[in-house]
Amino acid sequence: MTESALRDPASGPSARAAGVSGASAGGSGLPGGVAVSRLRVYDWSASDGLRGGSPHLHTASTEAYVVLAGRGRVETLSSGGIELTQLAPGTVAWFTPGTVHRLINDDGELDILTVMSNAGLPEAGDAVLTFPMDVLADPSAYERHATLPTGGSKADVADAARARRDLALEGFAALRERAASDLGAVLDELYSASAKLVAHRAGDWELLVESGPAAQLHGTERQLAALADGLPGILAQSAITAISQQPEQRYGMCGMLTVWDVG
Repeated sequence: MTESALRDPASGPSARAAGVSGASAGGSGLPGGVAVSRLRVYDWSASDGLRGGSPHLHTASTEAYVVLAGRGRVETLSSGGIELTQLAPGTVAWFTPGTVHRLINDDGELDILTVMSNAGLPEAGDAVLTFPMDVLADPSAYERHATLPTGGSKADVADAARARRDLALEGFAALRERAASDLGAVLDELYSASAKLVAHRAGDWELLVESGPAAQLHGTERQLAALADGLPGILAQSAITAISQQPEQRYGMCGMLTVWDVG
């Protein structure tokens, strides 16, 4: 999508006076520019005897969990240190960018609806796995370990996902150990390495945000201005959209993902 395609044709001075907005005024996708997916957390045992996914952080997006079934925990490393949050059906938990999170599947049944801000960014490389620091410092090595094979059997992909998880756990264990005595230095090093890994993507991310969450925010601002003038604004464009989940699950960082392509 070109930059010109992202501009709202009804954003000029006459938009408020007319009380109308173009079709793109509300932005694309779900409310708030979020993305949703269903996550069946891995039940693979790790070297510490716990079952679960790959610890990682998001560099620009907030993530929320709505627990559908099963019981477990999310272990986090953030400016608040190391924390464990219990997860059970009905729990809603969320965390901000920079929060390292590891899902632990205590009963083997942990099933979560995830809600991500900035739809499109996580899929475009917003997440950074907690590989050992020498891997994080080498973009080519990071890419090699983070990327799952596109060919081969399902067993091959599962083996690669498990190896990726285990390498992230190795790095996370080192971070936890160091954080116990010098949390600030550990986070500074981790965040600096993560920022360098994603720096080349930031320009494209700006376009994704502008066409999604930012467009929805600006559309709401224009609608409120129209309503303040007693005008209906975008109400005449009322509509409903419904989509089905994609039929195939895929290997995610923390488990098997079922996604909805909201466009």
